[in-house]
Amino acid sequence: MTPTATYRLQLQPDFTFADAGEAAPYLASLGISHLHLSPVLEAVPGSRHGYDVTDPRRVRAELGGEEGLRGLSATARAHGLGLIVDIVPNHMAASPRHNAALREVLREGPSSPYARWFDIDWEGGDGKVLLPVLAGPIGDELGRLTVDGSVLRYGEQEFPLRPGTEGLALPELLDAQHYRLGWWRLARTELNYRRFFTISELIAVRVEHPEVFDATHGKILELVRDGVVEGLRIDHPDGLADPAGYLERLAEGTGSRWTVVEKILTGEETLPAGWAVAGTTGYDALHRIDGLFTDPLGSAELLGHYRDFADPPGDLGGSWTRSARRAARHVVSHDLAAETAWLTRLAVRICARDPRLRDHAPWALRTAVTELLVRVPVYRPYVGAGGPVSESAEAALPEAAVRDAKAAFSVPEEARAVDVVRELALGRLGDGPEQVSFCARFAQTASALHAKSEEDRAFYRYVPLISATEVGGRPGRPAVEPAEFHAFCARLARDWPTTGTVLTTHDTKRSSDVRARIAALSECPDRWAEVVRQLTGATEAKAPDGQLAWQAWQSAFGCVGLPASEAAGRLEPALLKAVREAGLHTTWTEPDPAYERAVSDFVASGPGSAGGPARELLAALARSLAPQVRANVLGAALVHLTMPGVPDLYQGSEREYLALVDPDNRRPFTEPGPGESATSDEKARVTTTALRLRAQLPSVFGESGTYAPLTARGPAAGHALAFCRSGEIVTAVTRLSLRLAEAGGWRDTVLPLPDSGPWHDLLSTEGEFGGGEVRASDLFAARPVALLRKGPREKGRRS
Repeated sequence: MTPTATYRLQLQPDFTFADAGEAAPYLASLGISHLHLSPVLEAVPGSRHGYDVTDPRRVRAELGGEEGLRGLSATARAHGLGLIVDIVPNHMAASPRHNAALREVLREGPSSPYARWFDIDWEGGDGKVLLPVLAGPIGDELGRLTVDGSVLRYGEQEFPLRPGTEGLALPELLDAQHYRLGWWRLARTELNYRRFFTISELIAVRVEHPEVFDATHGKILELVRDGVVEGLRIDHPDGLADPAGYLERLAEGTGSRWTVVEKILTGEETLPAGWAVAGTTGYDALHRIDGLFTDPLGSAELLGHYRDFADPPGDLGGSWTRSARRAARHVVSHDLAAETAWLTRLAVRICARDPRLRDHAPWALRTAVTELLVRVPVYRPYVGAGGPVSESAEAALPEAAVRDAKAAFSVPEEARAVDVVRELALGRLGDGPEQVSFCARFAQTASALHAKSEEDRAFYRYVPLISATEVGGRPGRPAVEPAEFHAFCARLARDWPTTGTVLTTHDTKRSSDVRARIAALSECPDRWAEVVRQLTGATEAKAPDGQLAWQAWQSAFGCVGLPASEAAGRLEPALLKAVREAGLHTTWTEPDPAYERAVSDFVASGPGSAGGPARELLAALARSLAPQVRANVLGAALVHLTMPGVPDLYQGSEREYLALVDPDNRRPFTEPGPGESATSDEKARVTTTALRLRAQLPSVFGESGTYAPLTARGPAAGHALAFCRSGEIVTAVTRLSLRLAEAGGWRDTVLPLPDSGPWHDLLSTEGEFGGGEVRASDLFAARPVALLRKGPREKGRRS
């Protein structure tokens, strides 16, 4: 069954299957069709996200186990709801204490029946797998290692001993294992297992092997066959060796149940047409929706003010393109040095076996790998060694990238190593095991590099408008014109009509309501620059640098609706995370305590202050921009819920929801409090009206539904975004409303309707529109959005 709308719940020990069941009546009342559950399989005890799976063959006991999940399914079904489940095929927890399969590999080595589960380069580690778990160099940590029967203990961690080695002296015992315990800092350069991005606590799984797929997916497929689970969300498909092959096998196992993939599309990139999925999880829609409410001219002016205030170097936050490229170079040579070394080892072995390629030196191959990786314009190419090379795969390694990569070499003949690496990455130099491995690994590393260098580095350095630094976003080009949005929706309606769409997720850096508030600043860049000047003067503890101050004040403005008592406690962790990810003055692995204390002092004194002049200035600005924020929040919500695709609501976001980056956005779900209801605020009323309409008219919004842009006429035409679904429903919203007001309002602007109607607004209790068009001033008289349904209003009903 294809969902009409889904609702994401973050399961954790404090919010279990039983708790989700208790929330089912409320959630069903919203108008959704399915609950969307975070990972449900066995994970590291205490995990608050579930992506650190330890046993994919069991449902997580801390959440209520399989009995609890089946009970939740029955409860949900009784309220007309199904279950969608998030699964994690790419990796598992690298914790031998909790991961039994990994424990057996460490005990038995490459001969273990579980050895093919994990992506380990045994040759790269001289027959051992490096475990970077020690707090310091091993010479300093030997005294903390103890043998306890068949287990080696280090603090709370435990490692299995190779049979027959238990009685050896400690140095000989360590040398006799199939693993090498090492200082955690060695992971950056010496790691010989594939991990999730740069997280060594997560070890990659080789689901490309049929027996591994069967073993790791047996339980989830059983739950699908039994009707407990009706659809799937696939986490991080770009980490897989063969995403298309995996998704085809999965579709066979599920009977082609509705499945979406967490694929981040870059720019105009489209999802591979052959993938056996309904579409993406929706970050491509998020960027387009946010962009509608971002002023392109104001964004450029805001960039100028940011540069004047913070004075960032061009490649460290002043220019998006230059900042992204520098971040990529640092990540590939520092954070992903082990992955780059692995690719180089493969390339060296391949060249050594071919007399035509034998004289390419290791340093030249390493340089070629690095120079090409930083120039991949998308997350990764999709190609297999020995297989056909698609146009999109060629575009992922364009000739321009080859030309620029060769510029790193002073000798033209040595630069030919770039051609070799490109041909290996595109699978054109054979289909032997090492060629297959290189082709897959290059794509996997490119994906990790793009994510870490942009989402987790450059997004925190380039901060003129932080609402644009979101997953799937384009910070260098944050605004989206209506024509671009309509073209995107038309493509979805044609090619991916049941794809997922989102505005807020567990991975967004800021919730949609926070971003909507910040986006309003793009309409008043001069005013914002003046407010920042006043805030700087009014704050006793000064920010340690301008880039932090600029984004901290924007964060505080976006969260100005938080209770005063919560502001500092929620802003400080988010901003400390931001500066550590940015890596300009402090990092996760090389923290600067003095700088971080200055950050905390500044946040407490200004952006997070519970009172005083800074909070008063922010509150005054928020009051003056309240109409614009209202238009952005309601407009984004209504567009999301009525555009092509299946909307996913994040827990709590049916009403006003202010949240920052995790862990702030992963707090347990709560229903509206006493005196509140599903329609207790204006956003909640818009949300429930649209959701219930989708449930009532599935054919209008579903796979067979159509999408038609409606273009306003008149002096303020560019401030209206409207479209019609299947000739029955019209969505109309106001965009860039401050600019609209400054220009004199709607004046004689009219919106053509699909036909003479009549049409009535489901968000209002009165008024009908006919005659083939409606004056924008009438349409938006009561609120900045309208949801029109064809036909006369039924007497005595809201609609």
